[in-house]
Order: sequence, then C-alpha cells, then structure tokens
Amino acid sequence: RKHLSQQSYSFNGQALDDTQLMVSPLMGLGRKNKLNKTIEALFYKVKEKLTICTPYFNLPRSLLNRMSWLLDNGKQIEIIVGDKTANDFYTPPDQRFSMASALPYLYEKNLRAFAKRFDHYIQNGQLTIRLWKDGENTYHLKGVWIDDRYILLTGNNLNPRAWKLDAENAVLISDPKGELTEKAQGELAKIRTHTTILTHYSDLEELKDYPEKVKKLLKKFGRVKLDKIVRMLL
Repeated sequence: RKHLSQQSYSFNGQALDDTQLMVSPLMGLGRKNKLNKTIEALFYKVKEKLTICTPYFNLPRSLLNRMSWLLDNGKQIEIIVGDKTANDFYTPPDQRFSMASALPYLYEKNLRAFAKRFDHYIQNGQLTIRLWKDGENTYHLKGVWIDDRYILLTGNNLNPRAWKLDAENAVLISDPKGELTEKAQGELAKIRTHTTILTHYSDLEELKDYPEKVKKLLKKFGRVKLDKIVRMLL
C-alpha cells in the first residue's frame, strides 16, 4: 500500500496549457495525494458553475469548505446525487434488513443536513440539488464539471473513504476552447432526465419517516460521524 501510494502515471507529453485540448491521467491513494489535491484545486477554478455527480453524499471537509466559499462568492453549484432508493445498499422495507441497509438513510440524513445549512442558496437559485431515480435502477455516477473548461472523469466518490483509503483513478480534461462543450452538456442533460430538483430541505425524509429498524439503528449510532459509521457497517 505504501509503495502504491507513491506511484503516478508515467507518460510522455506536454504540460497542460491554455491553448489546446489536453488530457492528464491521475491516480491517488492515501491522504493529500495528487488526485485529491487536483480536485480541491479545481473547485477554486470555478468562474461560474460547478457540477458534481456522486452516489454517496458524504463530502470531505475540504470540499465542503470550498463549496461554502463558492456559494458565498456568488458561484453556481449543481449536485446530482442518487435518491436513497437508487442507492446500491437500499433494501425495500418488506425485505430482509441488514446493518448495511441503513446506509442509504444515513446518506440522505447527511444530504438533508447539508441542504438545511445551505437552504438560503437553494432558495436564491445558486445551489441546485437533483435527486436521481429511475425505477429500480441504482445510481453510481461520479464526475466533476467546471464551467465549460474542465471535466474530471473519475471513479472517486468524493467522500472520506475515497479521500483516505481507496486507490482512485481519474482523467482530467482541459478544454480551453470549449471543443467538448456540446457533448458534455448533452451528457449532463441525459443524466438530468431522471432527476427531480430539491425545492427545500424538508423535501427529504427525516428520522421519524424511516422504517422502525432503521430508526432504531440510527438512534443507536447517535452523534457518531458518518464516515466512522460507514467503516463500521462495511
């Protein structure tokens, strides 16, 4: 693991510049790796709008701080996240319940707290939160779009586990002339097809609305941080 954390992709090519379409492969493992640093830096590159896709809403503190800064500075943010029923850990109430079945509710609880904290920006239109749901399909999309300038194709869930524990890969696309804008916007339009926009944090269910087994488990966990709970359940 230590050896892998010190590796990077080796390739012959130019440094990224502002004159042409370029791609750069990235990998990351462990704290403060190159991929994490690149994602953090991208958030500060936003001039107008940041769009992210993540299946598990549990952002690292550094990204939460950057999103707060972006909103305070008048930038647009769009988050496309799966509805709890589109989570790959979701178990219908009439089926056998396991501890992992509580994870979708934990992520929704976290999203509700985030939406409540930034509700002012939801109301003024700066922050758009979309919930993806399409029948019984699950949602597992990840990615970052910065204006029409950068696209990050990645398997990184943008959560503490990806930030600290998992080996992650990405391809950073730099598109200074907007050559991929039409295709990128077309892709995002298709992703948005099965989404609904959160109008208020109260649109999301809360503890009292959950199945009894879920409520008992979440009450048991109390104030334990979400990423610690995830490690316990998995």
